[in-house]
Amino acid sequence: MFLIPKPVGKFFHRMASPPYFYDFTGRLIPWLSWIFLFLVIAGLYGGLVLAPADYQQGDSFRIIYIHVPSAWMSLFVYVVMAIAGGIGLIWRIKLAEIVAISSASVGAGFTFIALVTGSLWGKPMWGTWWVWDARLTSELILLFLYLGVIGLYGAIDDKRTASRAVAILALVGVVNIPIIHYSVEWWNTLHQGPTVTKMDKPSIHISMLWPLLVMAVAFKFYYVIAMLQRARTELVVRERNSQWVKLLLESK
Repeated sequence: MFLIPKPVGKFFHRMASPPYFYDFTGRLIPWLSWIFLFLVIAGLYGGLVLAPADYQQGDSFRIIYIHVPSAWMSLFVYVVMAIAGGIGLIWRIKLAEIVAISSASVGAGFTFIALVTGSLWGKPMWGTWWVWDARLTSELILLFLYLGVIGLYGAIDDKRTASRAVAILALVGVVNIPIIHYSVEWWNTLHQGPTVTKMDKPSIHISMLWPLLVMAVAFKFYYVIAMLQRARTELVVRERNSQWVKLLLESK
């Protein structure tokens, strides 16, 4: 039987308290913002200045430092959203519901950036802005899933009911995640195969790889910052009649 250490369990129990969550995340966000700023500066400097030009693509390859982390995050955020939605659906945890819906708009933003930068990259590489490639099409479907979650949540006035509805939609949409990930292996596509995640060794030089990994970590910090900011706002709206929110507003 797996036992959660008592300090860890106590921390998560306290995080389930709306007042504690609001206060703790308010103090955490500035620290996360400084880490994000450091990482994004280091990643961009390494990718745009230090990394050499690609022998085939020249300097146009540098768009990977935005495109690839955005594509990775579009999948990562959706999985987080679905898991949080499932937790809220099963155990009726309000903060899990808030994390789920607060992740949706951030994930949609990453997906949109991935599609746009992919088109910008595809034009010189493929000679066209868009093809109905398996990877591109499934990524577009992911954007529609995010927008569907956002639209469905906004269309239902009762936010607890809305959270249950979007959780079901998010969980159904999870089937698209492995399709996106393995599409370049399952079908013959124009999109290049895996380079960083190859089990033997990445098909990218270390001088180009490390800025990419730094940018990927930076984007994760950005997601946490943006999600927490939206979650704090959503929490105050839901708890607007609670005593702690009234005290908070009076102290402003």
